[in-house]
Amino acid sequence: MKKTLLALVAFAIAIPAMAQTSAPSRIAVINVQKVLLESTQGKTARERIEKFALGKQETGKKLGGEVEALEKEISAKRMSLAPEKLAEMQKSLDQKKIELQRYAQDTQRELRETEEKAILELEKAIRPVIDQMGKEMGVAAIFNKMESGLVYASEAIDITDSVIKRFNEASAAPAAAPKN
Repeated sequence: MKKTLLALVAFAIAIPAMAQTSAPSRIAVINVQKVLLESTQGKTARERIEKFALGKQETGKKLGGEVEALEKEISAKRMSLAPEKLAEMQKSLDQKKIELQRYAQDTQRELRETEEKAILELEKAIRPVIDQMGKEMGVAAIFNKMESGLVYASEAIDITDSVIKRFNEASAAPAAAPKN
């Protein structure tokens, strides 16, 4: 009985010691949106998306101008045109309006897809940097400051600026490496 009691006491004392492992207990937060906006690769991606959007916008303006010109022409010639010709022009105008609407919808979808693809690529590229920094800092968890449900996080645990710096350095390193 004494041996059993002694074993239970020893086991009870050993449980807290076993629970204390060398696992890190610190946490950190990162503002991924800020990294995406302020990093070199993020800025490059944003410029590429803006250029894409401007090109689409110019084409949309051109189509809109064609619709306006056709509307003005119909308005100006309404009284002098034969009913058949007027109906033909009105049908052409309706087709142009539909084409413009479809173009606008397609452009919005393409722009959204382009943005999503760029964000996924950036997140994939930045993941190793975040993982490495977490290991180096002995951090148990790194939370996305804007999407984790955090209500408050001290600036002392925010590693966003360090991640941006390291990500920019890592992005520049392959570009600076000599090619054989």
